[in-house]
Amino acid sequence: MSMVEKSEFSHNVKVLGVVSLLNDMASEMVYPIVPIFLISVLGAPALVVGFIEGIADAFSKILMAFSGIISDRSQKRKPYIVWGYSFATFSHLIMSLSTVWPVVMFARVINRTGKGLRTSARDAIITESTEKSDRGRNFGFHRTMDSMGAVIGPLISIMILKLLSDDYRKLFLVAFIPALIGVLLVIFFIKEKKKTPLGFNGLKFEWVKANASFKIFLLISFIFTLGNSSDVFMILRAQNLGLSIGLTIFTYVLFNATYALFSLPAGLVADKIGARKVLFIGFMLFALVYSAFGFIDSAALVWVLFPIYGIYMALTDGVSKTYISKLIPHEISASAFGIYQTMMGVATFFASTIAGALWTFGSVRLPFYFGGMMAILAALMFLGLTKRVTTQQPIA
Repeated sequence: MSMVEKSEFSHNVKVLGVVSLLNDMASEMVYPIVPIFLISVLGAPALVVGFIEGIADAFSKILMAFSGIISDRSQKRKPYIVWGYSFATFSHLIMSLSTVWPVVMFARVINRTGKGLRTSARDAIITESTEKSDRGRNFGFHRTMDSMGAVIGPLISIMILKLLSDDYRKLFLVAFIPALIGVLLVIFFIKEKKKTPLGFNGLKFEWVKANASFKIFLLISFIFTLGNSSDVFMILRAQNLGLSIGLTIFTYVLFNATYALFSLPAGLVADKIGARKVLFIGFMLFALVYSAFGFIDSAALVWVLFPIYGIYMALTDGVSKTYISKLIPHEISASAFGIYQTMMGVATFFASTIAGALWTFGSVRLPFYFGGMMAILAALMFLGLTKRVTTQQPIA
């Protein structure tokens, strides 16, 4: 009999799902407001918005590699999760005090530092708490809970902004509360078995244990991410097409609702037909959505594109972790997730900075044309290169 029953999610997976819901609820109360706050209140240009999001995401994902390797070497997961969610929580307090854009940048970096500390260890706990054949379902459940928080958060922000007469700083302060509850849940309810540390000699990723499929996936994901700029540009594009702040936030809610609705089914489908096929479809959907954001002139089409973008996220976010988890042994799982996130962080920095420059010095359409082309290139490489590797070794 398997250690983890297929009919029931493990204790840690359930608790982490609730924590992710609360943390994402807090983060998404803030996230769609930040670019609007930067441009309309603090007077920052789109280039600065792109730079802030790029540097914050890059810092987060680069840190994931180091925290992942140290988590593997120490064979401890919970401390990194606690500190990670704590950093994200206190970033909301810093944001509420911001009067100039560098303070916003500092708050965003602190927030993403928390993500960098916790993500690899959290994904490793989910991996360790589930059977290999059932990981798509468990990662899908986690992404569903995370996405539910991302639906609730923006809806709350719409109501709070109406009650507070668009006082953005008070909204940032309110976001502190659910984030703090999430930290307390991790402290008191996450259970981790004591494991023997591997030692800290040579803090480096053990590439010899990673097969060719994993390395090829890193390359393809890097190319794809170069065109995958921050979602703030889609939010700004919706406003550029004439939507009000409230309606812009609501389109973002539709994105997150679709993401939540399809995350668990996407994980189940990945378990059944293979993560590779699901990821390819996701890459192509991204290309469609980004290209359309560049071409459209009607705000009405935004209501269609954001939900399709949610489907893309469901098909790639948790599924990509499922794909990686089947290519690597348990003892380097946090390190592998960390290396993956680090490479994506470097690419994200360039992606958001390039998008900000294209928007500021070129056209509001150019960031989306560029993203669409990079996605098509990555999808074709993924289809071709992974087929070749399949003849040498199995791919999930």
